[in-house]
Amino acid sequence: MALKGHSSDGRSRGSSLQIFVAVGLCCFFYILGTWQRSGFGKGDRIALAVTRSDADCDAVSSLNFETHHGNETAPMDDSGSDPKVFEPCQAQYVDYTPCQDQQRAMTFPRENMNYRERHCPPDEEKLHCLIPAPNGYVTPFPWPKSRDYVPYANAPYKALTVEKAIQNWIQYEGNVFRFPGGGTQFPQGADKYIDQLASVIPISNGTVRTALDTGCGVASWGAYLWSRKVIAMSFAPRDSHEAQVQFALERGVPAVIGVLGTIKMPYPSRAFDMAHCSRCLIPWGANDGLYLKEVDRVLRPGGYWILSGPPINWRTNYQAWQRPKDELEEEQRSIERVAKLLCWEKKSEKGEIAIWQKSTDPSSCQERQDDSRAAICKSTDVDSVWYKKMEACITPNPGANSEERIDAVLKPFPQRLYATPPRISSGSVPGVSVDSYEEDNNKWKKHVNSYKKVNKLLDTGRYRNIMDMNAGLGGFAAAIESPKLWTMNVVPTTADLSTLGVVFERGLIGIYHDWCEAFSTYPRTYDLIHANGLFSLYKSKCNFEDILLEMDRILRPEGAVIFRDDVNALIKVKKLVSGMRWEAKMVDHEDGPLVSEKILFAVKKYWVISGSDSMSSMQ
Repeated sequence: MALKGHSSDGRSRGSSLQIFVAVGLCCFFYILGTWQRSGFGKGDRIALAVTRSDADCDAVSSLNFETHHGNETAPMDDSGSDPKVFEPCQAQYVDYTPCQDQQRAMTFPRENMNYRERHCPPDEEKLHCLIPAPNGYVTPFPWPKSRDYVPYANAPYKALTVEKAIQNWIQYEGNVFRFPGGGTQFPQGADKYIDQLASVIPISNGTVRTALDTGCGVASWGAYLWSRKVIAMSFAPRDSHEAQVQFALERGVPAVIGVLGTIKMPYPSRAFDMAHCSRCLIPWGANDGLYLKEVDRVLRPGGYWILSGPPINWRTNYQAWQRPKDELEEEQRSIERVAKLLCWEKKSEKGEIAIWQKSTDPSSCQERQDDSRAAICKSTDVDSVWYKKMEACITPNPGANSEERIDAVLKPFPQRLYATPPRISSGSVPGVSVDSYEEDNNKWKKHVNSYKKVNKLLDTGRYRNIMDMNAGLGGFAAAIESPKLWTMNVVPTTADLSTLGVVFERGLIGIYHDWCEAFSTYPRTYDLIHANGLFSLYKSKCNFEDILLEMDRILRPEGAVIFRDDVNALIKVKKLVSGMRWEAKMVDHEDGPLVSEKILFAVKKYWVISGSDSMSSMQ
């Protein structure tokens, strides 16, 4: 018996040793697998450091899905086949904006700027190739240098340097453009102009955080508001002046291609603290004040509207503007008339700048009595705006006794970032309570901390223009909020909840969009893209390939992408991006390998158009 016992102990010790060795080898190869050698392109030698891992035990370079999940829920169709390879587009598409294509635009009516609105190509006309970067493309300067300088090679268009030479918009200096901070109405600089506004509007105390700049030019107003902790959403038509929105984004200023035409702006009601028009040439008093009523819709109660330029101070400037006095006088009279109907109070008119403030209690507005032009909109969903026609009616706002009264409950920024938004405290977002809002914030703080362990460049200033393609309550943007960056929070029109109003109430900015279509921006305008649950959301709505090609279009060379989604969706995504000249790495969820949600980190390789043909040079 003793001999048998020794034999059993020996086998036990041998078995333990084998297990120890096996575990040791597993750990070794596990750690080895997390390490990844980064490649480097010419645009930015440090950009691909995102693909390095510091060997945390929740990150792996390749996942054994059969072991972890058994692959029970979704077959991996043709997973063994070679990935589809996407070729470069022709050189003519280097600045292609699919839904604002100039040739397509000219086939639409010019009335009310309809032709400059979104007109997207049908599926059969979509490009299935990779938009090239121009030859010589380089990574933009980091903020704040990018506010003042843009590499010429990234947007090689000089028309504005001539057309706006005396207005200090932009100057060409060797291999860079310089932006002195001027504008048509502020040739002496945006800072001095903003000082004038700040004498009336409380810009410095955090009360005014979000702003809308209509007809923004190269967005110098928004660029200089940044140092005052105000974030402006700027927009202008595609090439009304050449490359103006492209320049704005190259500078690191939030901007989209857009116009006040026939459809509503893609923003929720009561979104902005301040709206601005600096000689934006919008006919504010026309069509029963249609455009002013649309501004009123997106302006918060207590918010400010600024009109700078014609027709303000027309008595002095009509000759310089080369316009008849009676025409300018009637234009201002019509603006004043609509402003009264909207219950806006004129706070100041000095020089060529007029400032109005929206009432916090429009129910007390006497001007609206018995006036047909003051009709209240009957829509029950004031935030349903995607491709909806503008209406010549006034959007209702919460009354004086409502919990959603913005002026009464919104905290100044930055406290606003994590304070409970009025739309949540009032129960206006179905299924989202104060507790679930706080849980969402904690979840995204955890996720972002995990991201930073893999992508150590997240809060270094390397990424300035960031997009969250499925923003939810804005938790990701709040967790990474920094003076070094800004986030475009996109709430898909197909999402279960319309949460963009919550995003704005946090002091963040965003936009509605349907990812079955192209985004309203130029190519290469975002440094980092975050996509949480996006492909699960769109799996039965449109092709993954189309969404990924659009991501490639708007992502800078050597820009980074973070996908968070169900493993089955990410398997398909990873295969597609391998044919798009991206490098990708899958990692486990923060809570371990048994969670079916995974994270896919990717980096777009640097490559540019070579010479005069459509061939590209992969670096």
